[in-house]
Amino acid sequence: MKATFINPFTSVLICSALWASATLAANNAHTAQVSHGANNFYQSERISMQKVTFNNQYHMQVTGNLYLPENMQADERKPAIIVGHPMGAVKEQSAVLYAQKLAEMGFVTLAIDLSFWGESEGNPRNAVLPDMYAEDFSAAVDYLGANEHVDAKRIGVLGICGSGGFAISAAKIDPRMKAIATVSMYNMGAFTRNLYNQSQTLAQRKQVIAQAAAQRDVEFAGGETQYTGGTPHEINDDSHPIAKEFYDFYRTPRGQYTPAGSSPELTTHPTLSSNTKFMNFYPFNDMELISPRPLLFISGDQAHSIEFSQDAYARAAEPKELYLVEGAGHVDLYDRVELIPFAKLGDFFNTHL
Repeated sequence: MKATFINPFTSVLICSALWASATLAANNAHTAQVSHGANNFYQSERISMQKVTFNNQYHMQVTGNLYLPENMQADERKPAIIVGHPMGAVKEQSAVLYAQKLAEMGFVTLAIDLSFWGESEGNPRNAVLPDMYAEDFSAAVDYLGANEHVDAKRIGVLGICGSGGFAISAAKIDPRMKAIATVSMYNMGAFTRNLYNQSQTLAQRKQVIAQAAAQRDVEFAGGETQYTGGTPHEINDDSHPIAKEFYDFYRTPRGQYTPAGSSPELTTHPTLSSNTKFMNFYPFNDMELISPRPLLFISGDQAHSIEFSQDAYARAAEPKELYLVEGAGHVDLYDRVELIPFAKLGDFFNTHL
C-alpha cells in the first residue's frame, strides 16, 4: 500500500509534538553537528557476534545480535544482558553500540529487534503493540536461559528510550530478569496520552483516538496505510528543537540505518491506526512487583525526556537509583560515547548479576 504521513505539528489529531514531519529544506549547519563524540556504528574487535533468531510466546520470530566476550571457554557461562532499541528504531541504532560495549566488559549481550521492526517478524510493519514488545524481552530471556554460554540465573535487561518502558513492563511479570536498567527512557503510554508536561487535553486525546479508528475503516476497505510520528525527513531553522535533535541522529550519517527490504521513508514512523495502542500502556503501574530486584534509571540532566525517568524512580520500590548525566540531552545518550556512563552500567550489572 502507498504510505502517507500526518504532520503532528500542524494538527492536534496526532499525539506527538516530537514525532513531526516538516516540509522545508534541511538546515546544513545543523546537519553538520553529527560529531561530538557520536559513534553509533562502533565495531568492536574484541568480541564475537552471531546473528540469532528465536520465537516469542506467540510464535513470532525475533532476530538479534548475540555478542560473546573474547576468550570465552567452551564450558564457560557468563551473565547476560538483553538490550532493546529506541521506539521506532532498530537494533543497529544505539542498542548494538551498548551491547558491544557491555560485551567488552565480559557480559554476553543480546541486542534485539522488537516485533514489527527491523529484522524481526510481524505484520503490518511498524505496528504498535506494546505488550508484544514486552513479550520480546521475555522471549529473549527464554533464548538466553537455554544458551550454553549464559548463566540462566544471571540475566539482566537494558532498555533505551521506549524500550525502557517495555523492559519495565516485562520485568514486572518476569522474575527471571534479575537487574533492570534504562537509558533516556520514554514512557510511551504517558507520552501518547498527555504529551510533554501534561499538555494534551482530554478533548485532543479523543480526537486522536477518533482519527485512528476512522483510519482502521479506511484500511479494512483496502485504502492507503497512513503513518504518524517518527523523525522529520527535512528540517530548517524554525523546526521544533526536539525534531532537530532526532533528525541529527536518524536522518544523517550519524545514525541513519534502513534494514534490508525496508523503505527509508518509513523508518521510525509507526502506523497511524495502531499508534493509539499506547493509550492503554501503563508500564509504571505496579512497579513494586520488581522489588527487590534493582532498578537503575539513567537520563541526561538536560534531556527533554527526563520526566519519565523521574516518574519511574518516584514510583519504584527499593533498591533503585536515578543517575543523571551532566550536560547530556536525550539523544546524546544514544551514541555519544564520551557521555554515556558505560562504567556505571558495568558496575550496576556486575554488582547485581
